[in-house]
Amino acid sequence: MIRQLLVTALGCVALFCVACARDDQPVLTGTVTNVVDGDTVDVVLASGPIRIRLHGIDTPEPKQPHGKESTAALSRLVLNKQVDVEPFEQDRYDRLVGIIFLGKTNVNAELIREGHAWAYRRYMRKSDAQLCNYEDQARRAKRGLWAGPDDELEAPWEWRKKSLKYVTDFSDETAADCIAAIGKR
Repeated sequence: MIRQLLVTALGCVALFCVACARDDQPVLTGTVTNVVDGDTVDVVLASGPIRIRLHGIDTPEPKQPHGKESTAALSRLVLNKQVDVEPFEQDRYDRLVGIIFLGKTNVNAELIREGHAWAYRRYMRKSDAQLCNYEDQARRAKRGLWAGPDDELEAPWEWRKKSLKYVTDFSDETAADCIAAIGKR
């Protein structure tokens, strides 16, 4: 697994043109040409097109309540704009997972702040804990998906696995609960 991640990381650096650096992290620069859904975009880099899955967030699925609004929010932020991408890894669907920046704005975090995304606990790192605080603030302020009725509040990862009998109730979750769930499956 570690070898595969290392090969993937090295492949990303070798395959894609590294345009600049943000705090010593490799950064890819390109233009967003398509917003697939609320947490996935297509970007054209100097080396060609690539699909990017936004790290640390999960948005409602298109058929889920607030799914279309999340996609529209991401479109308003980045569609047809030049962005920088801080790559992390390649996921099982061959998408590059990364953080997208529009100037100095961390788009991933902005979607959570605006209430259009959940902090994706399963794939977050401890250093991403601030995303839980942004989610908590959006929830308390009833922004975006948090403005709707509580019966529409279903985490996208829970919505995708509806076939399971147990579904977690996130309606009273705090930032501390979110942080405690980071990296757990």
